[in-house]
Amino acid sequence: MSWNIFLYTTNRNEKPVKEFIKSLSSSSIAKVSHTIDFLKEYGHFLKMPHPKKIENNLYELRIRGEQEIRIFYTFRNKNIYLLHAFQKQSQKVPKKEIKIALERLKLLT
Repeated sequence: MSWNIFLYTTNRNEKPVKEFIKSLSSSSIAKVSHTIDFLKEYGHFLKMPHPKKIENNLYELRIRGEQEIRIFYTFRNKNIYLLHAFQKQSQKVPKKEIKIALERLKLLT
């Protein structure tokens, strides 16, 4: 079973996750693409080290490599919405990054 992947889109038709991914190195883009393919294929059944539950309906997709990339996402029916992406630079996920993802999650409902 394959899941549908959607990118969060702002009122001005901007796709922040897509823009973030385009700004990465080519090797990081390849890793992100590969990991998103895993998410698309396995959805809820994707196992660690890739997904991590952050809150009720908010998950973190973890991409390891020369750049530590995190993408927050949520599930709705058979769809996965990529809400926010950033480059991780510390041990803990910054609260401001979670806040951005939660605000975008609210806008989906």
